[in-house]
Amino acid sequence: MGIRDVVSVLSELPTLLKLKKGMVPRPASVADCFGARVEANAAQWGSRPAIHFEGDEVTWSEFNALANQYANYLKAQGLVRGDTVSVIMENRIEFLALLVGVNKIGVTAGLINTNLTGKPLMHCITVTHSKKCIFGSEISGALSEIKDELGLDEGEDYFEVPERGEEPATNWAKNLAEGASQAPVDNPSETGATTLGETALYIFTSGTTGLPKAAVLSNRRYLTSADMAAKAGFKCTEQDRMYICLPLYHGTGLMVGAGAAMVSGASMFVRRKFSASNFLREIREQQCTLLVYIGELCRYLANTEALKDDHKNPLRAMMGNGLRPDVWMDFKQRFGIERIAEFYGASEGNVAFANLMNRDCTVGMTSAEVALVQYDVDNDEIVRNEDGYCVPVAEGEPGLLLGKITEDTVFEGYTDPEATEKKVIRDALEGGDAWFNSGDLMRTVDVGYTLGYPHYQFVDRVGDTFRWKSENVSTNEVGEIINGFPDVKFCNIYGVEIPGADGRAGMAAVTLNEGVDQFDAAGFSEFVQKQLPAYAVPLFVRIQPDIDVTGTFKMVKGELRKQAYDIKQFDDPVFAMLPGSQGYQQFDESSLELVETGNAGF
Repeated sequence: MGIRDVVSVLSELPTLLKLKKGMVPRPASVADCFGARVEANAAQWGSRPAIHFEGDEVTWSEFNALANQYANYLKAQGLVRGDTVSVIMENRIEFLALLVGVNKIGVTAGLINTNLTGKPLMHCITVTHSKKCIFGSEISGALSEIKDELGLDEGEDYFEVPERGEEPATNWAKNLAEGASQAPVDNPSETGATTLGETALYIFTSGTTGLPKAAVLSNRRYLTSADMAAKAGFKCTEQDRMYICLPLYHGTGLMVGAGAAMVSGASMFVRRKFSASNFLREIREQQCTLLVYIGELCRYLANTEALKDDHKNPLRAMMGNGLRPDVWMDFKQRFGIERIAEFYGASEGNVAFANLMNRDCTVGMTSAEVALVQYDVDNDEIVRNEDGYCVPVAEGEPGLLLGKITEDTVFEGYTDPEATEKKVIRDALEGGDAWFNSGDLMRTVDVGYTLGYPHYQFVDRVGDTFRWKSENVSTNEVGEIINGFPDVKFCNIYGVEIPGADGRAGMAAVTLNEGVDQFDAAGFSEFVQKQLPAYAVPLFVRIQPDIDVTGTFKMVKGELRKQAYDIKQFDDPVFAMLPGSQGYQQFDESSLELVETGNAGF
């Protein structure tokens, strides 16, 4: 351990020891929930600001009172402990107050992506057996198209939350704002009986293929994440203000951002949606000291025009996930961020990593028992030895992350028992054990050990790593390098099948920077061949006007993989580096025929 490591550990030691003491898993029967934490904030810091949103601001006392009105009104509508309600609403004060209110009375909220329509929306409401559906007026159109198939009664089971000062958009839902305004503001008695073991939320996976799965989130896991973020990630107090522009139906914005505020008393500046052009102005005007982020959000910001005074702002710490190494250092220096607490953890996962030591380009460490094991990406399966056990990778090598399932690291799974069991790897390292399959490749990084724990780095999703020329290609790592080409704004890397060739060849969907009218095929060819090993060079490049992303900024690959290089299915231009060529050439229908008939020479 070098001098820097010693200084780093000593400076963080009080926080880590305090966190370790606070993170000892408490029994599921202990009474605690985030609704109770909001009550405590109202009692201790009642007159301090809780949330600022679009010109409106509420104190902790006012916020708690609104949550109580929702809780007491919904009790009167027949909801009881153990029931589930679906909640579909854009970011605003009422959304957070509603979640706190139902949490107080032991009702589970199913948080649904506001971009969903049709079958996926119907699936998310029905899979959790929701008794009621509560929605913002902005969702009324999508709901009206499917409500007849949901098994809920119009006028009884639907509750609309209109925008402030506006009339409801439907005549088939109750006006929740109006009904709740007549309800008592007193704390409901049920809060004191709401326990850590109870299910607080269902958070849906935002995967790019298939129907979303409802991940079970207990009060214990919510508070564990929130306490860790507040005490050791942001290190925040009631004096701080959190900038939240991530969708609150997603775990990062809700658990790490709003959660840290709820357990510390920090205030929140909540934005309906992310805006790169308004980001720095709002940070300064609202004196925001903390930022909760998703990596692609930082990439968007990094691609805005840099000004000399970007670092002159009150931000001191940020916490989130997915900040890639090619963006990390430039972002940190440009915006003057002292502390980046990158973390890793899935909504449904049983282990989490956090960069609490403020090291660069790492997701940090974990005290949970984990293993990195060999994975055959070509055959999409875990490698097992002659005894049938998984094979650990060498230090520094990428491997599939497994998290051991124990009494302290419970895998809470999904509402679907079959889907839950599919994520469990049994008899992995010894007979009778059980591990959560993260579906992610990770590796240890050589930045020293902290209190005996190694540090880790995310490599790629298992489905996103592909094999070509007998080599594993990480889409994230290739993407990071290609994003360094001056003309490229964003790129999405994926593998495509070629008739007669083993594995998958690399393909890049590229969006060019504003002001760049034409793809520089020659310059790009020279760049990728210099920066990437031959097997990792994308053989096809599709030029898109914009990159398709999910509501949580994850790049969508499913449709791109299906269309591949078949230019008859889309209008975007494609360039290809076919065998025998020295660089990218326009890909036309005669080239397509050569590839599809297996005559291109691969």
